[in-house]
Amino acid sequence: MLNWFKKTTLLCAASSASIAIGATTPTTSNYDSQALFAPLSLPNSVNAMRSGAGKPGPLFWQNQVDYSLKASIDTEQDILSSKETITYTNNSPDDLTLLWVQLDQNMYRKDSRSSIASQWRSSHFTDGYQFDKVTVIINNKHYDADFLIDDTRMRIDLKNPLAAQGGKLQLQIDYSYKVPGTWGGRTAVTPSKNGKIFEIAQWFPRMAVYDDLHGWNNNPYISSEFYLEYGTIDYTVNVPKDYWVVGSGELINPEEVLTKTEQKRLAKAKKSEETVYIRNKADINNPDSRPKNDQRLSWHFKMDNTRDVAFAASPAFIIDGAKINLPEGKTALAMSAYPVEGIGSTKWDRSTEYVKANIEHFSTWYPYPYPAAINLGGHGAGMEYPGIVFDGMQDKDDLLFWITAHELGHNWFPMIVGSDERRHAFMDEGFNTFIDVYASDAFNDGEFAPKRDGEYAPKGGNPVDEILSVLADNEAPTLMAPAEATDEKYRHSVAYFKSALGLVLLREEILGPERFDPAFKEYISTWAYKHPSPSDFFRFMESAAGEDLSWWWRGWYLNNWQLDMAITGVEAIDDKHGKGTKVSFKSNQKLVMPATLRVQYSDNTHEDIRIPVETWMRTGTPSVVLPVTKTIKRANLDPEHKLPDADRSNNTIDL
Repeated sequence: MLNWFKKTTLLCAASSASIAIGATTPTTSNYDSQALFAPLSLPNSVNAMRSGAGKPGPLFWQNQVDYSLKASIDTEQDILSSKETITYTNNSPDDLTLLWVQLDQNMYRKDSRSSIASQWRSSHFTDGYQFDKVTVIINNKHYDADFLIDDTRMRIDLKNPLAAQGGKLQLQIDYSYKVPGTWGGRTAVTPSKNGKIFEIAQWFPRMAVYDDLHGWNNNPYISSEFYLEYGTIDYTVNVPKDYWVVGSGELINPEEVLTKTEQKRLAKAKKSEETVYIRNKADINNPDSRPKNDQRLSWHFKMDNTRDVAFAASPAFIIDGAKINLPEGKTALAMSAYPVEGIGSTKWDRSTEYVKANIEHFSTWYPYPYPAAINLGGHGAGMEYPGIVFDGMQDKDDLLFWITAHELGHNWFPMIVGSDERRHAFMDEGFNTFIDVYASDAFNDGEFAPKRDGEYAPKGGNPVDEILSVLADNEAPTLMAPAEATDEKYRHSVAYFKSALGLVLLREEILGPERFDPAFKEYISTWAYKHPSPSDFFRFMESAAGEDLSWWWRGWYLNNWQLDMAITGVEAIDDKHGKGTKVSFKSNQKLVMPATLRVQYSDNTHEDIRIPVETWMRTGTPSVVLPVTKTIKRANLDPEHKLPDADRSNNTIDL
């Protein structure tokens, strides 16, 4: 790695340079320094809720939602029934006359907006949520709720406003729904050799977010992403006793649902650096491997500081686990649950190894806060929830590692840092993909490095080359485009790949790790369990890292601008600027970046010199005078191929 702050004196000159023999100069340029470096007005203004430093302000508030759920699955009819109590605390400065509740399961109705807009879902129709009762409890008074169901939303009209700054009420909702079939859009019931696998997500009515930026965030759910409030979720899942349940949070009652042998194995796994089988292949279909009391068992879980929970249930699970080592001597449990289809060539027996290593690596950014991290091998939705991720039983090798790392990485974005995924996918998919890049490098001496998959440089090449087609595509959306309005053609290449590469470039080429890493870690800890906006992130990184990055936010995030920096001339000079060698440049596109200039001398030695972005602030044809005394025979801009330069043919001059 280069020394980013090499103390080489550069004399910048705005005058045009004479062009050395062999240089090529495009006749036109799209560059406008006044446009790139103009003052930037971010989408959300500074106020008492959100400061100019990108931090929560003195009047910042956020509502809290706690859930108590008692669910039961009819495994013959594939019906989930539940009694739900929502405790809603209104910390906002507004009295609330109504509440909005999200009903995600209603997207499977034939008449839902999602079913009509997404034709592939037509084979998975259900009747959505069926409600027995909705009750409001406030000030110890009960009344039947006056509610309206519209697509995937429920509006509840309150008889009296819920008071601002601490008003609290409860909603009691009794409901049921048919679990969608295989795939089912992130929640499913899937057949396996030894029984059904229920992957249960988006399974309970959840409060919509009420925030200072948009008020109620209550757009219909069309199977994209989520935006949820934080709180404590306490839930039980009642299933036949031959079923195992793994879920978000901590298992509260292992002594009621596990045999003595399984309890001992679980305790051993929690202390083991190596993977320990808690339920092995021989235990499947063995009646002696399950408790002998009731015909059905209730599995009790609890999770704090969470925006959601999910779980999986099946008689087919092999379960293994190991200890996760966290900062300050803390630990958590890595677990994997998968059917026999996941052993052998698919190597799911390495899954817990991947879980353990990735959670430990990600915890260098911010310590993992939950008691367990679970990888579920089921149908293969490739979907994340707090403390548990749904992956495919047929995933294997590098793809199993990468999908495991990516879905687990979502525990940081957006499970800990609770950005609005529905509006700003780049803040969860891209930020997560960014930390995944380094997790691949770190695992087992780079066994699966570098990360090259559907999320990052999918063709296996240099990421700065693979992104060029996206930057040159006039139809490609910007990173600020809403997730639900982004065509599938661009979803991964923009929200995942471009966003992640933007952070890699910010870390490696613009700020350097010494400034980026502390700022990014502080951003995570500052916004843990809160709702930052893109404007908050932009302001925070500038303030914490000590850099005006308006030009970078404008070119890479707010626009889809290309980069093409060229060397146009090299000549020896001896004038009022000093004695040395003048190197002249030109920008042919709208974006520029700091870059390394490598000058090779006639004695076959070379020197690397950083050309700062300020070189381009006044002109698209700047020159720098290098105080060198040796004769230069070659000048090369970005010699290590780290920048997304659209035309590398003009990066080098031979003299």
